[in-house]
Amino acid sequence: MASDVCCLAEARRVAIFGGTHGNEMSGVMLVAMWTKDDSEIRRRRVHTEPFMSNPRAAQKCTRYIDTDLNRAFTAENLSTPGGDELPYEVQRAKEINQIFGPKGSPDAYDVIFDLHNTTSNMGSTLILESSTDHFNLQMVHYIKKAMAPESCMVLLNEHPQLKYATTRSVAKHPVGLEVGPQPQGVLRSNIFKSMRMIVKHALDFIEMFNSGVEFPACRVEVFRVHERLDYPRDTNGNISAMVHPHLQDCDWEPLNPGDPMFQTFDGRTIAYEGDGPVYPTFINEAAYYEKHQAFVTTLRETLAVNSIRKTNTK
Repeated sequence: MASDVCCLAEARRVAIFGGTHGNEMSGVMLVAMWTKDDSEIRRRRVHTEPFMSNPRAAQKCTRYIDTDLNRAFTAENLSTPGGDELPYEVQRAKEINQIFGPKGSPDAYDVIFDLHNTTSNMGSTLILESSTDHFNLQMVHYIKKAMAPESCMVLLNEHPQLKYATTRSVAKHPVGLEVGPQPQGVLRSNIFKSMRMIVKHALDFIEMFNSGVEFPACRVEVFRVHERLDYPRDTNGNISAMVHPHLQDCDWEPLNPGDPMFQTFDGRTIAYEGDGPVYPTFINEAAYYEKHQAFVTTLRETLAVNSIRKTNTK
């Protein structure tokens, strides 16, 4: 039906962010490489801008200097008067919002790809912030097909209480890309290659859309963020158990009520007590210890996606 076709403006301005976390090396190195020679990311109908989002952290090979840049794009931070007394990442958020935003405005960049690595066994994962952004849903559907038989999961972070103010949220169509497992401060060639390939497919999709290709209605499997679970802790707030060996490295696999979840230091098993199966991810992510998070549970669902084509402009 014609009414199910979304007519959308061309996505002419695209940014690729690396180094939002300065010790996640695939994005840092890809952006550095594309800044020197952008021929690989050039497309005829797309202006693509490679950008090092947290250069100080990348230089020090640390996640951040003062505070997590990927949580800094709040309305409060972006509207606060500038000044050297602000945390470095808050200053940086304001600069990024000026260059690529303002967030929520018609002047904002069309698409931002924010490149991340995880220490978790997540493989390649695309992160979306809306279940109604049919442009992004069509793009991840295209990428998933292009990457096959290699899997590429889609994490939908739309939970109102669990959503955070991401660097990419400045764009009209924000897309996070998380590829692992890779230790912090380390480059692995297979992870680098997967990330590079996904960016290529994404840019190909945008070029095709801008050239007038209509993408038919489709369905996309997503894993919707449900809950963040912390490690068990003692009365002093110290961790008292680890991720259970049966759960470790089992990102995206079902965790059923009664399944082992944590193991105490003396070997006792703590089971999952939820109402039904969930699909954990970011299991034992190194960067999330400071955030008191052992893993994220998700619910698997399939979204119906409208066909899309570009708006005809005269």
